[in-house]
Amino acid sequence: MKHARIEINPEIMGGKPVIKGTRIPVDMILRKLGEGMTFEEIFEDHPHLVREDIHAAQAFAADYIRDEELIYS
Repeated sequence: MKHARIEINPEIMGGKPVIKGTRIPVDMILRKLGEGMTFEEIFEDHPHLVREDIHAAQAFAADYIRDEELIYS
């Protein structure tokens, strides 16, 4: 899956998916959203992010989960 705003590079954050051009991991953005933070509150913590970065993190996670293999017991 290719996401223009997401970068995976072994030299950056140990290869964790990050917002391109930053060291902000996708999972950190998702955790903040999951804790109930608003986009505006995330922007206060990371003023160089834009709305499209947060949407890209959500889309990346959705694609990742969609591609997981399900095991039923």
